[in-house]
Amino acid sequence: MALHVPKAPGFAQMLKEGAKHYSGLEEAVYRNIQACKELAQTTRTAYGPNGMNKMVINHLEKLFVTNDAATILRELEVIEGYEKACKKALEILPDLVCCSAKNLRDVEEVASLLHTSVMSKQYGNERFLAKLIAQACVSILPDSGHFNVDNIRVCKIVGAGISASSVLHGMVFKKETEGDVTSVKDAKIAVYSCPFDGMITETKGTVLIKNAEELMNFSKGEENLMDLQVKAIADSGANVVVTGGKVADMALHYANKYNLMLVRLNSKWDLRRLCKTVGATALPRLTPPTLEEMGHCSSVYLSEVGDTQVVVFKHEKEDGAISTILIRGSTDNLMDDIERAVDDGVNTFKVLTRDKRLVPGGGATEIELAKQITSYGETCPGLDQYAIKKFAEAFESIPRALAENSGVKANEVISKLYAVHQEGKKNVGFDIEAEAAAVKDMLEAGVLDTYLGKFWGIKLATNAAVTVLRVDQIIMAKPAGGPKPPSGKKDWDEDQND
Repeated sequence: MALHVPKAPGFAQMLKEGAKHYSGLEEAVYRNIQACKELAQTTRTAYGPNGMNKMVINHLEKLFVTNDAATILRELEVIEGYEKACKKALEILPDLVCCSAKNLRDVEEVASLLHTSVMSKQYGNERFLAKLIAQACVSILPDSGHFNVDNIRVCKIVGAGISASSVLHGMVFKKETEGDVTSVKDAKIAVYSCPFDGMITETKGTVLIKNAEELMNFSKGEENLMDLQVKAIADSGANVVVTGGKVADMALHYANKYNLMLVRLNSKWDLRRLCKTVGATALPRLTPPTLEEMGHCSSVYLSEVGDTQVVVFKHEKEDGAISTILIRGSTDNLMDDIERAVDDGVNTFKVLTRDKRLVPGGGATEIELAKQITSYGETCPGLDQYAIKKFAEAFESIPRALAENSGVKANEVISKLYAVHQEGKKNVGFDIEAEAAAVKDMLEAGVLDTYLGKFWGIKLATNAAVTVLRVDQIIMAKPAGGPKPPSGKKDWDEDQND
């Protein structure tokens, strides 16, 4: 019989076997600060157009090659002074606004404002991609100005190059039509989440057929039932049927007979998005749809992009308009990176619809904030001034990262930026295109960041830092047990030679 050793009295007695407990300044706070530093260092070298890519393998062993900090973080899993400094930074920020967007329905102007966000992911292709994103966003911007990022879809088709990418007004699916009808105008759409097939009973039965006539009548009854179901759908006014399941041969025959265009979508997500776009209701059974359950769009047609067949749901209605950016590229990884650049551009446009103000990029805003907050820190009495000065120093990390990633001496760039900003030139930032440590006016260069992006970046980063500093205890549960999967060879066909 094993001897039971009692746990030490106190907090450890309340925890399960194998749980870990850290507390106090040394164990908990310093641990969190170190973890945050390492996380910041991981994403720091990915900043700017010259940033390096990271190869991330997530828990599902899926490979990502990206310099998108959000993707990296998603896949990996002094307080009073900071709060005062943050408040001061947010007071200074409106004074640093250098210009505002004038007309968000002008494609050329919008494209110029999206350059900066696209450039950090696709340096060299930013002009082409920014114009593409601008065309897609402007084409579906409603009169109300409430822009929905979900109304910009991305469809990736391997082949050709980035310059072959285009914008299509409507929804695009990499599918072929099931029947003979390949084009319908003024489409009335019936959407079914079930297979386009006859009903199957839940109970099993046995049919005894004695002669050929009975066999003919049996199959004829099934055909008549399917005929009536498809005819009822056609009589309701629908001319396009979208199904989320398989399509039976007999049902396809009758769909062709009644000139119904048939599209099969395997993804439930695509089915839901289509319903939302065209205003349809997904029906669980093959019943004729009512006028309220049917969706509408201008036209549905089969097209060809490269050697890939696509079905286009063209929708020109103002409230539910959707644009699809068709991305072409040589590899899936390349197209994934372009998709992330498109995502950044679309979200930048959404921010501009909420607040049109812009601040200079290239580290200009950060250096000006660092300069002014340092001056503010010197006027503060007590120990708070040290935290405020450190808060100001943290802003230098942005131009410093840009310089280091461009292969330029960071200290030289920082000193030049401070010297220029002391002269009152608030819009001057780091020139990434120069071979040496150089600075230039970001407003003239067109390198601009959104005001709201900076505002929330400062606010949320401060909240994160303050939250970490307030944690003084860490409790880690014991890892879940259970047998581990065998770590043998994946390719069992290979000879295993020792």
